[in-house]
Amino acid sequence: MVTLTLHCVHCGSDQLVRNGRASNGKQRYKCRACGRQSRENPSPNGYSEERRSEILKALHERSSLRGIERTFGVSRNTVTAWMKKDLRRGNSQVRGSRAA
Repeated sequence: MVTLTLHCVHCGSDQLVRNGRASNGKQRYKCRACGRQSRENPSPNGYSEERRSEILKALHERSSLRGIERTFGVSRNTVTAWMKKDLRRGNSQVRGSRAA
Protein backbone atom coordinates (compact mmCIF):
# COMPACT_ATOMS: atom_id res chain seq x y z
CA MET A 1 0.00 0.00 0.00
CA VAL A 2 1.39 3.38 -1.03
CA THR A 3 0.53 6.48 0.99
CA LEU A 4 0.94 9.90 -0.57
CA THR A 5 1.32 12.94 1.64
CA LEU A 6 0.17 16.14 0.00
CA HIS A 7 1.68 19.47 0.97
CA CYS A 8 0.13 22.92 0.75
CA VAL A 9 1.44 24.80 -2.30
CA HIS A 10 1.23 28.06 -0.33
CA CYS A 11 2.79 27.31 3.06
CA GLY A 12 4.20 23.79 2.67
CA SER A 13 2.17 22.31 5.52
CA ASP A 14 0.89 18.72 5.33
CA GLN A 15 -2.38 19.57 7.13
CA LEU A 16 -4.59 19.34 4.03
CA VAL A 17 -8.20 18.17 4.12
CA ARG A 18 -10.42 17.41 1.16
CA ASN A 19 -12.81 20.24 0.42
CA GLY A 20 -15.16 19.28 -2.41
CA ARG A 21 -14.51 19.23 -6.13
CA ALA A 22 -13.76 21.98 -8.63
CA SER A 23 -15.98 22.57 -11.67
CA ASN A 24 -13.56 20.56 -13.82
CA GLY A 25 -13.85 17.56 -11.50
CA LYS A 26 -10.51 17.90 -9.72
CA GLN A 27 -10.32 17.38 -5.97
CA ARG A 28 -10.02 20.59 -3.93
CA TYR A 29 -8.04 20.76 -0.70
CA LYS A 30 -8.04 23.23 2.15
CA CYS A 31 -4.99 23.80 4.33
CA ARG A 32 -5.72 23.84 8.04
CA ALA A 33 -2.53 25.77 8.71
CA CYS A 34 -3.00 28.77 6.41
CA GLY A 35 -6.66 28.36 5.44
CA ARG A 36 -6.04 28.62 1.69
CA GLN A 37 -7.46 26.31 -0.93
CA SER A 38 -5.81 24.54 -3.84
CA ARG A 39 -6.51 21.77 -6.34
CA GLU A 40 -4.74 18.53 -6.96
CA ASN A 41 -2.33 18.83 -9.89
CA PRO A 42 -3.03 22.51 -10.65
CA SER A 43 -2.61 23.44 -14.29
CA PRO A 44 -0.66 26.52 -15.39
CA ASN A 45 -2.26 29.75 -16.60
CA GLY A 46 -4.81 29.46 -19.37
CA TYR A 47 -2.84 31.43 -21.99
CA SER A 48 0.82 31.17 -22.87
CA GLU A 49 2.96 34.28 -22.67
CA GLU A 50 3.37 34.25 -26.47
CA ARG A 51 -0.40 34.15 -27.04
CA ARG A 52 -0.95 36.92 -24.49
CA SER A 53 1.65 39.18 -26.12
CA GLU A 54 0.10 38.50 -29.54
CA ILE A 55 -3.32 39.59 -28.26
CA LEU A 56 -1.92 42.68 -26.53
CA LYS A 57 -0.06 43.60 -29.74
CA ALA A 58 -3.39 43.56 -31.58
CA LEU A 59 -4.73 45.87 -28.86
CA HIS A 60 -1.74 48.20 -29.34
CA GLU A 61 -2.56 48.32 -33.05
CA ARG A 62 -5.92 49.85 -32.12
CA SER A 63 -8.10 46.77 -32.60
CA SER A 64 -11.36 46.98 -30.67
CA LEU A 65 -11.95 44.80 -27.64
CA ARG A 66 -14.93 43.18 -29.36
CA GLY A 67 -12.84 42.51 -32.45
CA ILE A 68 -10.13 40.90 -30.33
CA GLU A 69 -12.77 38.81 -28.59
CA ARG A 70 -14.10 37.54 -31.93
CA THR A 71 -10.69 37.01 -33.54
CA PHE A 72 -8.81 35.34 -30.69
CA GLY A 73 -11.69 33.87 -28.66
CA VAL A 74 -10.58 35.66 -25.49
CA SER A 75 -13.03 37.41 -23.18
CA ARG A 76 -13.01 41.22 -23.20
CA ASN A 77 -12.73 41.11 -19.42
CA THR A 78 -9.53 39.06 -19.70
CA VAL A 79 -7.98 41.47 -22.20
CA THR A 80 -9.00 44.44 -20.04
CA ALA A 81 -7.40 42.82 -16.98
CA TRP A 82 -4.17 42.21 -18.94
CA MET A 83 -4.20 45.82 -20.14
CA LYS A 84 -4.64 47.16 -16.60
CA LYS A 85 -1.85 44.89 -15.35
CA ASP A 86 0.49 46.25 -18.03
CA LEU A 87 -0.42 49.82 -17.04
CA ARG A 88 0.41 49.08 -13.40
CA ARG A 89 3.76 47.65 -14.50
CA GLY A 90 4.45 50.88 -16.37
CA ASN A 91 4.32 49.45 -19.88
CA SER A 92 4.38 52.61 -22.00
CA GLN A 93 3.04 50.88 -25.14
CA VAL A 94 -0.43 50.46 -23.67
CA ARG A 95 -0.47 53.93 -22.19
CA GLY A 96 0.69 55.49 -25.46
CA SER A 97 -1.76 53.57 -27.65
CA ARG A 98 -4.84 54.83 -25.83
CA ALA A 99 -3.63 58.41 -25.33
CA ALA A 100 -2.97 59.09 -29.02
